[in-house]
Amino acid sequence: MGLREQKKEQTRNRLIGTAWSLAADRGFDHVTVAEIARAAEVSEATLFNYFRTKEDLFYAPLESYGDQLIDAVRTRPSGTSALAAVREFLQQDRGLLGPLEPSEAEALARLQIRMRVINDSPALLVREQRAFARYTEDLAALLAAEDGGDPFTAAVVGHALIGVHRSLVGYVRRRALDGIPLRRIGEEVRDYGGRAFSLLESGLGRYGVAA
Repeated sequence: MGLREQKKEQTRNRLIGTAWSLAADRGFDHVTVAEIARAAEVSEATLFNYFRTKEDLFYAPLESYGDQLIDAVRTRPSGTSALAAVREFLQQDRGLLGPLEPSEAEALARLQIRMRVINDSPALLVREQRAFARYTEDLAALLAAEDGGDPFTAAVVGHALIGVHRSLVGYVRRRALDGIPLRRIGEEVRDYGGRAFSLLESGLGRYGVAA
């Protein structure tokens, strides 16, 4: 990465960090784009060169993660299923599934702040749903192209696979806001994620059979 790209990345990260810091104190809806730009020491025009909307600014890390997930499926080795590629990506040893920071309490406090900011903002919750919808559409389009153009089946598979990711994000939010230790949340995420992918891999035919 060249010097120009490094500076752009630093500015981008500073804008994201500043936005979350301000929202942690007053909530997403009470923070303006002008305030974020001023606190990050850039102009509003510069901010909009990086992000189209205030919601995009807050969801940049999640969207980057989603794009990486789609790319992991696109570049998976020959003979590897889309399900296996998504499962491997989501269960990598990082974040909650990797080594925890020295102060787990501080890490949990930061996560709780972010989860609370999202939970308290209808605009951010809507933006989150749009992000997941885009991942689903992108994955379905990729699978349809690989499968010779069967968009219906690809859409079903896309919804199922991204649905696991979506469910895990919601689960982490609920558990973090309940104050559950990060180590325990990580263990639960790995367990529930494994169960979900095993269920999809073996098929849904025996799930939900009425007594």
